[in-house]
Amino acid sequence: MSVEYLLTAFIICLSPGIGVVYTLSSTLGGGLRAGFWAAAGCTIATVLHLLVAMAGLAAVLHTSAVLFQAIKFAGVAYLLWMAWAILKDRGGLSVRPSEPVPAGTLLRRGILLNILNPKLPLFFVAFIPQFVPLGSPAGLLVELGLGFTAMTFIVFMGYAAVAATGRERVLQSERAMTWLRRVFAASFAALGLKLAGDTA
Repeated sequence: MSVEYLLTAFIICLSPGIGVVYTLSSTLGGGLRAGFWAAAGCTIATVLHLLVAMAGLAAVLHTSAVLFQAIKFAGVAYLLWMAWAILKDRGGLSVRPSEPVPAGTLLRRGILLNILNPKLPLFFVAFIPQFVPLGSPAGLLVELGLGFTAMTFIVFMGYAAVAATGRERVLQSERAMTWLRRVFAASFAALGLKLAGDTA
């Protein structure tokens, strides 16, 4: 696994997206523990997408407009629901401290948020082959996939650690809490609308 591949994967994972926003909001609402399970859920979804890409199912998504659109708009609906719930400061989706959300719930939300993005397997099909020399063994694909997965979890946990460090200070400011709700809600809504506007 080359340094170039790891650096590229790091930059991609570092770019704010659905997983980053979900991990940050979960950490602010439930602390580092919640951030860990949110990051784990997003990482599991990444593994599933990698498996789909390596199995060639990304090609099916690319050629089946109906299937692609169905998955895409299910993801859009879920993102918009997340935006509305956070804006309204509801229960487990609140960025305020509350009763601990079960690990299974945090995992499930993280998986759903990322698994309903049909662009991911297409991305992996386009990205990973750039680092696979012609005639390489299939094991190299697995190695690169595992490297990307590990990088995803490390970066997301880095975001969670940063959020947990400043959590208490943020939670003590009502103004900061109001703006955080708006920012996270707007982020989820923007990501949903971007996904809706993407073409297959």
